[in-house]
Amino acid sequence: MKLKTKITGPKVHEVGYRYFLMSNAIDMGLKGFHARNRKGEKEPEVITLVEGDEEAIADFKKLVETQKPEHSRVSNIAFEDFEGEVMRAGEYAQVCTSNQLNKAIPLLLDMRNDLKVVRKTSDMTLDEIKGMREDIQPGYARQMQADVRAIKERLGMH
Repeated sequence: MKLKTKITGPKVHEVGYRYFLMSNAIDMGLKGFHARNRKGEKEPEVITLVEGDEEAIADFKKLVETQKPEHSRVSNIAFEDFEGEVMRAGEYAQVCTSNQLNKAIPLLLDMRNDLKVVRKTSDMTLDEIKGMREDIQPGYARQMQADVRAIKERLGMH
């Protein structure tokens, strides 16, 4: 059995909807799954194609009607039978992993560059603190000795 689902709403993209549906479809044992974002005529859409036995398809429909990602806003859900090919769920998961890595790599490179700047700044700050400590120590030691002498005098210890 195969099913096409169209989820329409002002906030169905960039909220993890496809990943939410994919992980649930895999958990339900659906052997086929594919999802894509579509612009839609009036509002953004998420289109899914699923394939599996009748019970798993019914469970998927119920999930789509009753659950959604936290930050999504849905205005309409439509189901229709589907006759075409549906990608294997595991293959779709691999495609999603590649897509996420493609998004993450530039961010990771930026973080690495930022970390180099932080490390350099930290090293410079540490060197500055060490230099200040070396500048302060001789005067601090003299002041400490003077303070100890003053305390001893007050206590009558010469």
